Amino acid sequence: QVQLVESGGGLVQPGGSLRLSCAASGFTLDYYAIGWFRQAPGKEREGVSCISMVDGSTYYADSVKGRFTISRDNDKNTVYLQMNSLKPEDTAVYYCAAKAFGSGYVCYYHEYDYGGQGTQVTVSS
Repeated sequence: QVQLVESGGGLVQPGGSLRLSCAASGFTLDYYAIGWFRQAPGKEREGVSCISMVDGSTYYADSVKGRFTISRDNDKNTVYLQMNSLKPEDTAVYYCAAKAFGSGYVCYYHEYDYGGQGTQVTVSS
């Protein structure tokens, strides 16, 4: 059974950092693209960062370039999103998703096969 579980969200002050985790079970990451997406109240779900384990292609939204980093731990079958210099506009529910044989350049949630339940990130003083 394919499952993705996000964790690591919380309340942080502007300028702070969080690391989100996306733990995958029921499949290995080797043949998938994994993406991080977020949805703020009243807004559409947007791609934040995506990475392909097949070819290494990686995408970052312009709004997070230089602040967020996507990475993988092979032993734990987990993908991380390190978020630094957080801003109030980063406040959203963050979701991870997986796409078989996906490209990291295709970072649209509707293109992905499996998704998690999300974790809330709130950036506020």
